[in-house]
Amino acid sequence: QVQLVESGGGLVQAGGSLRLSCAASGGTFNTATMGWFRQAPGKEREFVATISRSGLTTYYADSLKGRFTISGDNAKNTVYLQMNSLKSEDTAVYYCALVSRLITPQAMARVPPSGMDYWGKGTLVTVSS
Repeated sequence: QVQLVESGGGLVQAGGSLRLSCAASGGTFNTATMGWFRQAPGKEREFVATISRSGLTTYYADSLKGRFTISGDNAKNTVYLQMNSLKSEDTAVYYCALVSRLITPQAMARVPPSGMDYWGKGTLVTVSS
């Protein structure tokens, strides 16, 4: 049973930083692509960032470029999201997602929520102004 477990969320002041982690377990992930999405209160889930299995290619939501960085550690089956210069509008539940095939990070950004093979339960990030 594949599981994705996010961690690292919490309360932070505007301008601060957080690093989220998503650990995958219960399967083999050599042909998996992973990414981060978020859902703010009262809003739909939106794309944040995705990363290729090799880690060489990443893709970001335009509004987050320069502040957020996605990275991965294949040995640990873990992806990270470094979030800097946080703003109140970044407040959301952050979810990790996995598709069990090798697709480009840009393609994964276009996969609808129902098309993801696995989701984590999410980690709450609250940015106070």
